[in-house]
Amino acid sequence: MDSLKLLALDADDLSIVSAHLQDAVFKAEDVSWDARHGVFSLALNRFVWEKAGRGAKGFERRRAMIAFKRAQAARSIGIDRSDREAVLSLLAIRFTPQGEGPEGTVELVMSGDAQFALDVECIECQLADTGGAWETSLKPRHPAG
Repeated sequence: MDSLKLLALDADDLSIVSAHLQDAVFKAEDVSWDARHGVFSLALNRFVWEKAGRGAKGFERRRAMIAFKRAQAARSIGIDRSDREAVLSLLAIRFTPQGEGPEGTVELVMSGDAQFALDVECIECQLADTGGAWETSLKPRHPAG
């Protein structure tokens, strides 16, 4: 198995992580915020975009984990945290710097105008595949607006 493991330490790195997680799905119960240690983590099922264009008949999803360290605050917008079974779809991860330093806000943008916003000292993000892969016949589509 060719497991993905990525580390992001700046906005350019984070854009690569974002591309690998586009259309990943998860439930609210898969989100963890450890305020004491400044770690926001998320277990998700990512669509394996790196294999989608290779002429394969089927497509693949994999269980993965993403963690943001050095987070000072985390908030959710447009997410019903009490609905533990609702499926959320991640569209992109963005970083907005605050001033000239490394601090800023990481936004995990999801479908339905939902998002998580993390105030971070700096970008320190790890993404790793953690489980097996399974086949899916469905490839996410994004109609042109």
